[in-house]
Amino acid sequence: MFLSLLHVNVGSDPGRLWLRNVYRVHQRLCMAFPSKERKERDDNFLEPYKPDEFPEDGSVKAHLKRPEAVHVPRTEDSGFLFRIDPQPRGRVMILVQSAVKPDWDYAFRNAGYLLAAPPQVKMFEPCFAEEQHLRFRLMANPTRKIDTKSGPNGQRRNGKRVPVPADQLYEWLSRRAESAGFSIDKDSTTVQPAYIYVNRTRNGNGQSLRSARYDGILKITDPARFQQTVVQGIGPGKAFGFGLLSLAKV
Repeated sequence: MFLSLLHVNVGSDPGRLWLRNVYRVHQRLCMAFPSKERKERDDNFLEPYKPDEFPEDGSVKAHLKRPEAVHVPRTEDSGFLFRIDPQPRGRVMILVQSAVKPDWDYAFRNAGYLLAAPPQVKMFEPCFAEEQHLRFRLMANPTRKIDTKSGPNGQRRNGKRVPVPADQLYEWLSRRAESAGFSIDKDSTTVQPAYIYVNRTRNGNGQSLRSARYDGILKITDPARFQQTVVQGIGPGKAFGFGLLSLAKV
């Protein structure tokens, strides 16, 4: 895998406006993983923006319906996770974890003014051991489904996602951790609840999504399963900057 660090130019109006809508951030990051067809057709990234080229569902099935999509289908071998991280003195960086090396030159060829410095990229080859302790940071979208009972035809409804209450955010991650190959301790975990703004359209009708930033120390209980968790991320909303699990030595 690869880790990329992007320093956003928050000293300019375009940089600040870009950060206000995480969906637009995600679209720009997608451009670092262009499809072969896109590169062959528009090698210098001069074509104008078209909403249909950025399907919300980046799966292989979605790409069969919209082969004009800018980026390759998002799979375990080609997907990416990202997080917007505020820094001291008002600075902002974007951390991107990807299965393949990104082409940031292509992604920002027509918008270099959004960045304050050239992107930094390094390889990421983690190796985990049982009982290992690591510091972690996670920006997640804690939600739960309601109205999932079976209908008259016996089929179970997909249900509706609703935000997890603020007083249940730690329990949400603790339950997820059990099946994700690690455990957390309440005394060493801090939780900062908030909401982020997302607008998929241009008419101003956006929505607020529940967010929670978790910082603390975790213990690995199943290294193989934990490896998959790091690759795939945690929880829903990955197109909006959620799910990336950052790790460091204690």
